[in-house]
Amino acid sequence: MTGKIFKHAFFLGATVLILCAVLFFGVQYAQTKEETYSALRQEAVYAANGVMRAGEEYLETLETQNRITWISADGGVLYDSTYGNAISNQSEYEEVAGALESGEGHCIRKSGSSGTQTMYYAVRCEDGTVLRLSKPISAIRYALTAVSPILWIFVLVLLISGALAFRAAKQLIKPINSIDLDMPDSSKIYRELAPLVERIRDQNLTIHEQMDQLYRKQKEFSALTNNMSEGFVLVDREGVVLSANTGAARLIDGCDPGCSLTESKTESLAKAVSDALAGKRTDRVLAEGERSVQFIVNPVVSHGRTSGAVVLALDVTEREQRERLRREFSANVSHELKTPLTSISGFAELMTNDLVSKDKIREFSGDIYHESQRLIALIDDIIKLSKLDEDDASYEFSDVDLYALAEEAFDSLRSAALKRGVTLSLSGKSTRILGVEQFIDEIIFNLCDNAIKYNREGGTVEVSVTDSDSEAYLCVRDTGIGIPYEHQERVFERFYRVDKSHSKDVAGTGLGLSIVKHAARFHGARIELESKPGEGTAITVVFPKKNAAEDS
Repeated sequence: MTGKIFKHAFFLGATVLILCAVLFFGVQYAQTKEETYSALRQEAVYAANGVMRAGEEYLETLETQNRITWISADGGVLYDSTYGNAISNQSEYEEVAGALESGEGHCIRKSGSSGTQTMYYAVRCEDGTVLRLSKPISAIRYALTAVSPILWIFVLVLLISGALAFRAAKQLIKPINSIDLDMPDSSKIYRELAPLVERIRDQNLTIHEQMDQLYRKQKEFSALTNNMSEGFVLVDREGVVLSANTGAARLIDGCDPGCSLTESKTESLAKAVSDALAGKRTDRVLAEGERSVQFIVNPVVSHGRTSGAVVLALDVTEREQRERLRREFSANVSHELKTPLTSISGFAELMTNDLVSKDKIREFSGDIYHESQRLIALIDDIIKLSKLDEDDASYEFSDVDLYALAEEAFDSLRSAALKRGVTLSLSGKSTRILGVEQFIDEIIFNLCDNAIKYNREGGTVEVSVTDSDSEAYLCVRDTGIGIPYEHQERVFERFYRVDKSHSKDVAGTGLGLSIVKHAARFHGARIELESKPGEGTAITVVFPKKNAAEDS
């Protein structure tokens, strides 16, 4: 801005000086021209009078710096101080014609003999001849050089005006540069800058309000994204991470700000981001070990072009596991239902076609009854699991005595234990918790039933009921075949069998421990398992200890 002010001020001063110089020299030139014409006329008149008295001899003795030409009435040259008589007829020239007509004539034209711009003045003599004096224009210009000091004065004035213009520009800009943009009112300014300062102050208020609003929105956005369990990542058009929440750091390796997702070690993610930057939406699930992550990558379009991409990462491990369990459950249910139904159908077909002897009909009827009971037990267990999955709040909670329910379970299973030679023992004391008696009974019955089924001949099943100030413990310990460590996390899955060949010899639906798991979760209890192959298994269910009075 200083340069612009300086240029404008200097240009204005220079223009004024140039116009003054042009005017001055124009006036000076006009004045000099008039003075030269006057001097030529006066000298020409004197010379004409001299010629009339002394003739050509006067001209030869006349001392002058001007060219003198004596011309006859018909235009012929009688005398010329420079070229003699060897020049053409002069009657056609303006100054000669004017002198012959009116007594005097003058003009400025290019000389035919010398080729330079020349000033001519001619007067008519008493005998009708014409005496002409001429002077080159260059002589006038030379005369103007006498005023050259004035030119130097103009140059000096121009330099001084430039310096003053520069100084004035600096002084004008200094108050503007010294304005504190954050606190414009604190600056010392001249009156003309008051509107500018007012505008700056208003603009600062607007900017502060907008910044506060943006800050609030940023905090809200950060609070929202950082509290999301899902990962949220924003990348630019080069695939470089601009921002990422804590969920993204947990689910995506190498998503720190400044890193490029198009160069991610996860090739599928890098390909998905590249596709999004090309304008294509991508949705895919990637499995990394036991974890499954779903990536939804959408392009960000601005002004008709892709300016980046948004990556949403969701941990779908549980969903994928449920889907896997659902498929396994469907396959297992189909298998478990098909086996007894095939047997029932086969027995019925043989009996219908009279292919069974009368003494075998009773045996086949017993087999059909046995397989039917197996189907009913399976369906009952599936219904129980379905109810537990629903987490129905309509079930009535009451005070339940774990020790009393364990005694009832022993009474129900005593005959099965006798068949396998398994000894049952119960220790502890009466311990009451708040729960649904039906579900807790299922827990105790299934744990004891499994302990008997998978025990060795002559083994033992020990059930203990104890408690502390805040928890109640139900422990079922057997001396059976045990569970290998690698299978211990999966034994509570539906239809999961550790030893499928041995399980064929053991009656059951394969849903007992799954029912135990869901019933315990329904009551907020946890399950602890200890087992060694060949030594036995101990399963402890730890219930939170509450009573009806406390819950109400």
